[in-house]
Amino acid sequence: MSLKLTLAAGLAVATLVTSVATPALAQSKEQFFPMLVYRTGAYAPNGVPFANGYADYLKLVNARGGINGVKVSFEECETGYATDRGVECYERLKGKNGGATVFQPLSTGITFALTEKAPGDKIPLITGGYGRSESADGQVFKWNFPLTGTYWGAADMLIQHLAAKEGGFDKLKGKKITLVYHDSPYGKEPIPLLQERAAMHGFALTLLPVAHPGVEQKATWLQIRQNRPDYVLNWGWGVMNSTALKEAVATGFPRDKMYGVWWAGAEPDVKDVGDGAKGYNALALQHGAEPNAAVVKEILAKLHDKGQGTGPRPEVGEVLYMRGLIAAMLAVEGVRATQERFGKGKWVSAEQARWGYENLNLTQAKLDVLGFKGVMRPISTSCSDHQGASWARVHQWDGTKWNFTSDWMQQDDAIIKPMVKAAADKYAVEKKWTRRTGQDCQS
Repeated sequence: MSLKLTLAAGLAVATLVTSVATPALAQSKEQFFPMLVYRTGAYAPNGVPFANGYADYLKLVNARGGINGVKVSFEECETGYATDRGVECYERLKGKNGGATVFQPLSTGITFALTEKAPGDKIPLITGGYGRSESADGQVFKWNFPLTGTYWGAADMLIQHLAAKEGGFDKLKGKKITLVYHDSPYGKEPIPLLQERAAMHGFALTLLPVAHPGVEQKATWLQIRQNRPDYVLNWGWGVMNSTALKEAVATGFPRDKMYGVWWAGAEPDVKDVGDGAKGYNALALQHGAEPNAAVVKEILAKLHDKGQGTGPRPEVGEVLYMRGLIAAMLAVEGVRATQERFGKGKWVSAEQARWGYENLNLTQAKLDVLGFKGVMRPISTSCSDHQGASWARVHQWDGTKWNFTSDWMQQDDAIIKPMVKAAADKYAVEKKWTRRTGQDCQS
């Protein structure tokens, strides 16, 4: 399913997109942001709010006057979270409306596939909080930008948090930690880091894969009941998350001993479980639910109050809505940074935009002006660092809302950077890529 939206016209789109279509914006002066979405299927409960937040921010950019005067447009393409459909959407949209500025696959599987295509097409990929963890190494992965975090960083911070709860890393020795993971590239990403930490600290790691889409977990939780782990890490997405919580209730596993990754810690994951989800923890990719953020209030006033918002008003400011909104902000701010080099107020190509994502410098002052005060911390990228930041916190569901329960954490680069370099070098050998030169880093 494909949806064209003319942002300048301020059209609203329903939460579940059906057959709305409007004339394409083909003028080169409009910056085109294709959207790979999944508003249908098993992952729709989580995919829809992300897509709505992404669309609303792009509409807000136009309401603010564009990117230094350059208006933006977007078009949605339904992937259903399937890799083959994601690639089809990429091929369909990459040359439209003057050319795609950047793609955000919203799927690790699709990211793996597009990583092969992006260098030839010279189109950057933003994979904020997902994708290939080794793509943080910009000297190998020139076109990939896992801005704000990777799964290795997420797994590392969760182990740091558990160590702190236990009173130190030495207290993890002999503990039993179980990873319940989506049996896909996404779910498998944290395994190398967890294995590394298990070897370092002496905890027993059990790996329990769950088949797509994640609704059959009875055998998984029977093993958990038998093994009695000290902690369960939930690397789920969509219906898999609420199913895991329901099975934890059924088997009597304490929800306060469960920790989800940042894609397993949003409102759709817990609301259907009711009081049974109370005490469940999850990592937050910097932000949590942010109903009082300045950018949220601006979106309500400039879009939803005028009937031009995307999706239901009560969703604005929820966790995954904010995730989509932030993803769009990063895409836009990369273009703004690009204009500083190639011409303020001018349309930029995807190849030029890549330079902007590699030279991103979102200071706290800039984030505050954009309406993200108290929501995000600064992000700064370089030729070698395409991640830019690794901040996260833990939040806990109290039965009605998410509350932060930890201080800010960062990944341990002493562990992760060598892993990233080794994996990036291995990938480069396999694909016959070479590390970028200093001259290329200036291009």
